[in-house]
Amino acid sequence: MSLYPQERLYQEMAFLAYYLHWSSEDLMALDHWERRRWCREVSAINQKLSGDDKKSFELR
Repeated sequence: MSLYPQERLYQEMAFLAYYLHWSSEDLMALDHWERRRWCREVSAINQKLSGDDKKSFELR
């Protein structure tokens, strides 16, 4: 079993906390797939509003 990289987890949490102002407890309660989905949705909104790809969260 492989674990999700801790650095990636913190990046996703920081991104969502910055844009959605959610607590670390709320973010840790999300399933992996749900947290990544929120990152994609926030990125899509940022790109649409700003036209700037730099404000997106790249999921690899």
